[in-house]
Amino acid sequence: MEKQFDIGELTMMALFTALIAIGAFIKIPVPVVPFTLQLFFTTAAGLFFGSRFGAGAVGLYILLGLLGLPIFAEGGGFWYILKPSFGYLPGFLLGSYVCGRLTEKSSAPTMGQLFAAVFANLFLVYGAGLLYYYLICNFVLGTPVAAGTLFLYGFCLAVPGDIVLCILAASMAKRLRPVILKMQQERAGRRKPCIRSTH
Repeated sequence: MEKQFDIGELTMMALFTALIAIGAFIKIPVPVVPFTLQLFFTTAAGLFFGSRFGAGAVGLYILLGLLGLPIFAEGGGFWYILKPSFGYLPGFLLGSYVCGRLTEKSSAPTMGQLFAAVFANLFLVYGAGLLYYYLICNFVLGTPVAAGTLFLYGFCLAVPGDIVLCILAASMAKRLRPVILKMQQERAGRRKPCIRSTH
């Protein structure tokens, strides 16, 4: 089915990309991976606007960072793929897509559906992040890290704050999704497409 984007949606996507970048610098230093607000904004993008919007906003953020803009938590540039924490970025992209995919079919998803989406997102982000961290440290950089140590510092100590962010995103989505959907439907009734996608 053909889907259309208008200037307003592209502008909102750029706004969320900027919010994700800002979230990278609102952080609490903890061992292994700093705690930031990126998870909140990447989760919200998928929950509020759907899978393609969420993945688009996160994908644009990753692209700009790899091209050299210092918008990642520890800088930017293509070299960033050698940072052990890089794996969280594709995790954000996949998680945001899945978040949207699990909830976009319903105009008013239940809290159960929203919680299932945000915790699936959380699992994907941490799964991708920790796996990448382990592999690149042990097999590329030559700085071995034990799986147990990584799990303790990279998950057990970090995940409580992100659980709170997921609950907050789900609660906001419960209230805002119907409003956003109504605005999208009203705009769709009077707009002309500027970009078309067959995906």
